[in-house]
Amino acid sequence: QVQLVESGGRLVQAGGSLRLSCAASGRTFSSYVMGWFRQAPGKEREFVARIERSGSRTYYLNSVKGRFTISRDNAKNTVYLQMNSLKPEDTAVYYCKAEQVSGESYWGQGTQVTVSS
Repeated sequence: QVQLVESGGRLVQAGGSLRLSCAASGRTFSSYVMGWFRQAPGKEREFVARIERSGSRTYYLNSVKGRFTISRDNAKNTVYLQMNSLKPEDTAVYYCKAEQVSGESYWGQGTQVTVSS
């Protein structure tokens, strides 16, 4: 089992940057594909970014490509989301997800990102 704790969310002005972190417990972090999702008020949770186990491949929501970067440090059991050029529409609760090939998955509790115009 994996426990995930996100951090780094806060209020920021449009055009600003934030780096979210997701720290995972357990000794098998490198066996999980890691992802970031977000949920804005009144909307469904949506995929934002994903990184493969070794970090060799990444995938992004089209609207964040070129602005957000997902990365991971398997030695620190941590995945990051660097968010630049933030827009008010990026405002949401951001969640970290860990998933194995078997389909076993875990979610963090979320961290609030608010971008003011």
